[in-house]
Amino acid sequence: MPLFFAVRLFFSVIFIFAASAHAQKPERGEQVVSVIVQSATLRDLQNNIEALGNLRAYESTRITAKTTKTVTHIRFDDAQRVEKGAVLVEMTNAEESALMEEARLTAEDAKKQLQRTQSLAKTGAVSPATLDELKRDYDTANARFLALQARYKDLLITAPFSGVVGLRDISLGSLVTPGQTITTLNDDSKMKLDFTVPSIYLQSLRTDLPIEAQSKVLGDKIFKGKIFSMDNQVDEATRSIKVRAILDNPNRELQQGVLMSVVIHADLRKSLVVSESALIPMGSNNFVFVLQPNKNDKADSWSVEKRQVYIGQRYKGYVEIEKGLQAGEKVVTHGLQKIRAGQTVKIMAEESNDPEKKAESLPELLQQKKQEGK
Repeated sequence: MPLFFAVRLFFSVIFIFAASAHAQKPERGEQVVSVIVQSATLRDLQNNIEALGNLRAYESTRITAKTTKTVTHIRFDDAQRVEKGAVLVEMTNAEESALMEEARLTAEDAKKQLQRTQSLAKTGAVSPATLDELKRDYDTANARFLALQARYKDLLITAPFSGVVGLRDISLGSLVTPGQTITTLNDDSKMKLDFTVPSIYLQSLRTDLPIEAQSKVLGDKIFKGKIFSMDNQVDEATRSIKVRAILDNPNRELQQGVLMSVVIHADLRKSLVVSESALIPMGSNNFVFVLQPNKNDKADSWSVEKRQVYIGQRYKGYVEIEKGLQAGEKVVTHGLQKIRAGQTVKIMAEESNDPEKKAESLPELLQQKKQEGK
């Protein structure tokens, strides 16, 4: 029992000393914490969808022969620009030319006889049967001329559209056959850019959406265009859809076959944003400290409210707020570790939320505030 009373006495003494020390410590008011804030602002946003695509000429074809003949004239050089209808290659056509000329003369003679007979038929000097026979002769002669003219044109290989030819694959005197490639012809005034996009973005895709494309081989220059069309089905194996954009090519810098990285600017909208540094992640939720003015205190004194926000897309340095904030409300971006809900704070500096301005570092903000106080 004496031991029990001794221990009890010991703890009683310690309690008395602790209570005395606490009683002697003066109570102080809650400390005001200085923070850096930023105003939530509306900004034009867009979702950027990235893809890889291949360039193709707006129109492209292989120039081939329709008949088996010998090449007599080549009227183009490698990589030459040609106009629509320009003769590229002539093949042996002496016989066809002579037959066509004969058929032309025969048709002209038949036409003249028909015209003379029609004049006589008005006076009744020629029977209708004779007139019908001459008309039939003319139609037959003219049809033969047109057929020979078509055969002659097949021996003159022309450009079906304006563009640039490729390398020449034949020489003078070569015997060409139907389907044999003579050269290629590309219309590169505009270019098609074909790429695939995952089907999860299907609702964001539509024609006329702006895109930007660039390639290492072109010095990373940015080329702008618009979505022209989309495939009518999603690929079952890759779960993606083929998309085609059109790029203007006035300087002929873009060439068929070049691999390009593509950025599609989709879902253009105006939305509320704040700096990423204002977010307080807690599990799957996100919170911010919102400033509320103290009614019974100084004008520059505020209290903070911890509020849950719902975020959308994240961008470099800032995040979209879909719900939980109003435009113009101030949120704490620096000093989050020192405050709690209901804490009284003082604004030390305010960050800019202007996307056109360079983001200010913490030392710059402090120096700016110091100069403003002078």
